[in-house]
Amino acid sequence: MVSKQQGHQNTNTSHKPHRVVTLWEKFGHSLIGRKTFNFMLGRIVPYSGSIKAEVISLGDGEVRISMKDRKAVRNHLKSIHAIALANLGEMASGLAMFSKVSDDTRAIVVDLEIKYIKKARGRLIATGRAKPPEVIDAPTKSIVEAQIKDAEGDVVATIKVHWLLSPPIDKISP
Repeated sequence: MVSKQQGHQNTNTSHKPHRVVTLWEKFGHSLIGRKTFNFMLGRIVPYSGSIKAEVISLGDGEVRISMKDRKAVRNHLKSIHAIALANLGEMASGLAMFSKVSDDTRAIVVDLEIKYIKKARGRLIATGRAKPPEVIDAPTKSIVEAQIKDAEGDVVATIKVHWLLSPPIDKISP
């Protein structure tokens, strides 16, 4: 699945930004605004909201998210559960991706690879970086990588999220 790039407009720049980016631009410039944004994000994406992660920064293909260590995300070994880490990494990948594609781009995760490097404890920071194709006029795969670090700066997990990006149904090339 390779995107055709000749004779089609750039769906990333010719359309409005993704609604998540629009909300961040509206609320992300103050502490109260970021708290409002994170609350709304948790309501929009309830499963990801369950880990109570907080977006620190959201920009052109890059996002930083923090997650506190708390009982609700811990396992029986008193470290952060593997699936909470996967949720955090996938959330970072998605927000990074949405910061690069237009609001009408359809995106779905089709594969996820995660490596657990160290027991995760304490406050974590996930950084996701996305570089999707400039033009999305046919179903196209794009991989977003995220790295999760602990408070000491040690990498506790890395994640690769494989996204399937598609233009709106009415804009798919014949």
